[in-house]
Amino acid sequence: MARRLRRVGLDFVQKAPVRLVFAREIAAAPEAVYRALAEDTAGWPEWFTAVTSARADEGGGGREVRLRGGTRFRETVVAAEAPRVYAYRVDVTNAPGVRALAEEWRLTPVGTGTRVQWTFAADGPAPFRVVLRLARAGLGRAFRGAVTALDRRLAGR
Repeated sequence: MARRLRRVGLDFVQKAPVRLVFAREIAAAPEAVYRALAEDTAGWPEWFTAVTSARADEGGGGREVRLRGGTRFRETVVAAEAPRVYAYRVDVTNAPGVRALAEEWRLTPVGTGTRVQWTFAADGPAPFRVVLRLARAGLGRAFRGAVTALDRRLAGR
């Protein structure tokens, strides 16, 4: 059953009870990475294997995302500062336990490439927070795989 989460802003990414932060340097330029994140929503499943479908709403201020296993998110973009920051909060989900969730993608130029930093920020009851912290390694692997695949995809263009 889908349920509405607490509305949070960009500041939640820094103050959430659970913050999982991952970073990786890739060869693609920040502008190309930003376009893939913010403008090519439908392309996410091609490089982020956990995502089975993604589509932007008509105005571009939100997205609907489906993950493997059936988890669904309806999101609102809270920051779109090309080519440095792309962030969104989850407004509605069928994922259990979560009360608030936001993600931030921060892009920093490194030579001709990009340092990609992903922050996964969440709140929920104590058992949810414990499980999420235990999932850190798996989320880290998913992030590294996704960013590596994105870099390969952008190099092929």
